Amino acid sequence: MVFSYLAHWRACRAKQKEREERINNLPPDFHAALTPREKEIVNHEVASLVAKVQSGNLDPEDVLLAYSKKALDAHRKTNCLTEVMISEAQALARECNRAGPLAGMPVSVKDTVGVAGFASCLGYSSPSQLVPFQKDAAIVRLLRDAGAYPFVKTNVPITLLSFESFSDVWGRTTNPYSAKHSPGGSTGGEAALLALGGSRLGIGTDVAGSVRIPAHYSGIYTIKASAHRFPKSGNSTSVVGQEGVPSVYSPMSRTLEDLETFWRAIVGMKPWDYDHSCIPIPWRTVDLPKKMKLGILWDDGVVIPSPPCRRALQTVTSLLEADGHDVITINPPSPLRALQIGSQLMANAFVVGSLPLRWCESKDPGVKTGLFALRLPGFLITLYAWFHRHVLRDEVYASLVEGWRVKDSQELYALVAQREDYRAEWFEYWQREKLDLVLTVPNALPAIRHGDSRRMWKACGYTFLFNILDYSAGVMPITRVDCALDKLPPRAFRPRNKIEKDAYVGYDADDMHGLPVGVQIVGRRLEEEKVLEGMKLIEGILKSKGIAYGHMLE
Repeated sequence: MVFSYLAHWRACRAKQKEREERINNLPPDFHAALTPREKEIVNHEVASLVAKVQSGNLDPEDVLLAYSKKALDAHRKTNCLTEVMISEAQALARECNRAGPLAGMPVSVKDTVGVAGFASCLGYSSPSQLVPFQKDAAIVRLLRDAGAYPFVKTNVPITLLSFESFSDVWGRTTNPYSAKHSPGGSTGGEAALLALGGSRLGIGTDVAGSVRIPAHYSGIYTIKASAHRFPKSGNSTSVVGQEGVPSVYSPMSRTLEDLETFWRAIVGMKPWDYDHSCIPIPWRTVDLPKKMKLGILWDDGVVIPSPPCRRALQTVTSLLEADGHDVITINPPSPLRALQIGSQLMANAFVVGSLPLRWCESKDPGVKTGLFALRLPGFLITLYAWFHRHVLRDEVYASLVEGWRVKDSQELYALVAQREDYRAEWFEYWQREKLDLVLTVPNALPAIRHGDSRRMWKACGYTFLFNILDYSAGVMPITRVDCALDKLPPRAFRPRNKIEKDAYVGYDADDMHGLPVGVQIVGRRLEEEKVLEGMKLIEGILKSKGIAYGHMLE
């Protein structure tokens, strides 16, 4: 045990030293302040930068230098980077395809992405996790052919199952708006980097909200893809083979315009020619009806949205109504059922994700809690569920607790069948109501304090629902927490269940003042283009009213 302890901390120090040396060994230009021209570069949208590179009016190496400076500054503020690949990116910038749809653009990627010559340790110190990739993942090969290249990797939580981004290997990433709060997880490092302008284009993954929660917490844009729309193969994961709730790779960006440019470029490169798992669907032009029918999910029945999150949704709803759209409150097939099915499908992931952990390695507090429950004798779980159901009258929590145990293959097959039945119910409901899009909150609360995932890890229903359904879902920033508007009146809130009670322990409008708050726009499977158009409609209305989200200063 002593040798394991020493080996763990040696590995952590070695990776941190490697990162520090890679930064310190960069040429002096990378450590200087941004020049006026570089400030102009980082303030240009991607489409404009690409056009300048394609026309020969901008050198890709200048773009890399400007964004590297911003990325290193963002890292100093938030500890958002893992692998620093800037030295290698210099050669890639010089040799990039200057005619490609992403010509000259440096792209930041989640630590899971496979880049040849670099590891994706995911925060584990185990030697098996520290082996560099021998070849690039499909998405990296596609990016290079498009004229782009990866230049940094970004931080994640160990096991990838958290609202936070922390490990012993890489340390803790902080929210760019508040060092006391999380930037989200598991793609939290990416969100922090994008929010601070250290990158324009990023790539993350999502299995229960892992690009959407960080977008909500950090004030950026994303659209979670449906399965098989975005390249996935050749990357790393903490749970190999987990397909009950498939993880999907998805783009993230600083602005909505950049998100559209990124999506169009990736799909325009025919990702199915790079990744066997991608469906050959070209980018489609979508014209939204002048009068759409929009369903609003105000409450998932588990955790009611906090005042700032409800206010953001209400703002968007009111503006859409005023714009002439038919906005209705929906009562779809129970979102609680999605959480019940999904949590049981993911229970084994907690065990598998913990396998590379050394005994002395710091564990995410939420994962630690979930693992503890999974290792209890079955009769104790049954008793605990009985107590919550019959003594505390908490049917919601009891229904989740009683299914929280490791599943065998037959049980997993049965759960997948339940998932498909549930998807069919939503399909029929959507058809019957003739909905164009659904709007809801990305999470019940804004960004949580570090360590609060111990209580909050079960409160992921607003995002997890759409992973279970495999729907396309975007998140965009709308406003920020206002301590004057968003206080909960004393003794006015009575939690309906333990999950809601635990979530609201962390709600404090004064402490959260100024944190970003987003909304979630949802389409059906493989409707990424329609979701994007819905986001553009909302952003256009916000801009016309002079209340569009204000990004952090450059």
